[in-house]
Amino acid sequence: MTTSPAASDNGPEAQPQEIITLRRLNLFYGDFHALKEVNASFKPQNITALIGPSGCGKSTLLRVLNRMNDLIEGVRLTGEVLIKGENIYAPGVNLTQLRKKVGMVFQRPNPFPLSIYDNVVYGPLLHGRPPRAELGALLERSLSAVQMWEEVKDRLKTSALELTEEQQQRLCIARLLAVEPEVLLMDEPCSALDPLATLRIEDLMRELRLNYTIIIVTHNMQQAARVSDETGFMYLGELLEFGDTAQIFTRPRNEKTEDYITGKYG
Repeated sequence: MTTSPAASDNGPEAQPQEIITLRRLNLFYGDFHALKEVNASFKPQNITALIGPSGCGKSTLLRVLNRMNDLIEGVRLTGEVLIKGENIYAPGVNLTQLRKKVGMVFQRPNPFPLSIYDNVVYGPLLHGRPPRAELGALLERSLSAVQMWEEVKDRLKTSALELTEEQQQRLCIARLLAVEPEVLLMDEPCSALDPLATLRIEDLMRELRLNYTIIIVTHNMQQAARVSDETGFMYLGELLEFGDTAQIFTRPRNEKTEDYITGKYG
């Protein structure tokens, strides 16, 4: 996530093209001003962590990026949210296609009460692609991407609900990958997992960043420090500070950021 071009001692450095840009973003729940003048951009093939105390707007900002807030009555948004230069809040935007491009993983795994096979192929079949003859290859590719193929290849017709909670979370990620998204939104994806399962999901994030843009909301400061390239600190609906994760955690510029990451409140 960036707000200004980076520069080196030898002059400005070329930056990757931004995949998501927020311009003067404000969001209201009725009269409540939940997001305030947020300006930011997200680079492709990066992991950005959004941190901050409960109720500061992290998850709201995440849901803005695939218009999940549209499902809440009384929500009003101003400003622009651009994905590859296109305003996703412009009239006529196809929400199904948007949510195919920008997928979300929730706090608790939410596999469908179907087989492992049906969970993964559900999205591609819904979108009418690929041809049924190619579903087997897509299934293996998606499950391999989340390191599950060898674990489940002999029981694909088993109910997904019989998997462990960590396996269910990886299955939900595989379900997203099967529809070929560009951005993965993760809203505290490890909050329901034990420490070992959390580390496995974090390892998976690092692998997925080679091909996807990942934005994660987390209350776990150690997790943000371990997995993210950049970190944004939110407070009372404002994006107070962001930058390189190492800088945020070792040399924060904002006093509120330092107080939060050192545990003075949260």
